[in-house]
Amino acid sequence: MKPFIWLFSICLFLAAPLHAEPPSTFKETTATKELLQKLRLGGYVLYMRHGATDSSKPDRVPQVDLNDCSTQRPLTKEGRNMAALIGKSIRKAGIPFDQVVSSPLCRARESAKAAFGDDVQITKELMYTANMTTEEKKPILEATRRLLATSVTNGSNRIIVAHAPNLADVMGYFPKEGTVVIFLPKGGYSFEYIASIPPEAWHNLLK
Repeated sequence: MKPFIWLFSICLFLAAPLHAEPPSTFKETTATKELLQKLRLGGYVLYMRHGATDSSKPDRVPQVDLNDCSTQRPLTKEGRNMAALIGKSIRKAGIPFDQVVSSPLCRARESAKAAFGDDVQITKELMYTANMTTEEKKPILEATRRLLATSVTNGSNRIIVAHAPNLADVMGYFPKEGTVVIFLPKGGYSFEYIASIPPEAWHNLLK
């Protein structure tokens, strides 16, 4: 190899990012009727991504006004209906829950209330992370892990209504709108991904 080519190759190697993350190897698993039986006994966390939104109206960057839904990507009529149907399906499946926690963004809290009623705990600890710096994300991702990992009251389940980027930051999984993701909490910051229920899957699960 000629000296200048060798030197150029070394320079490229040294310029490469030292902390590049490997591509995600996450594999989505679809829930079964057998899993619904387990959910009826309680002890799980259900993380629901909000319903369908109008992507032609993005969030105001760098910061939205939490009191002004016009500064945020809005839930569509289809999205509200989707959320309501998911809540109806969860009740029809006989899945108990005693806590519903939601992101403060309008699309999440509107989804939570359409699905589960007005008894929803709104917390900034589930704020949308996509437009945040790494440092700004840290407390939100820590809170998300804690909610996924903390044990649930016997005979019930915890429901979280939030965003896909948050879950992608936590575990490399970006679920589509309206998907319910099932976790088994294991204490501390430890949890196990069990399966997912896309919005269109409820029909077959409830047959």
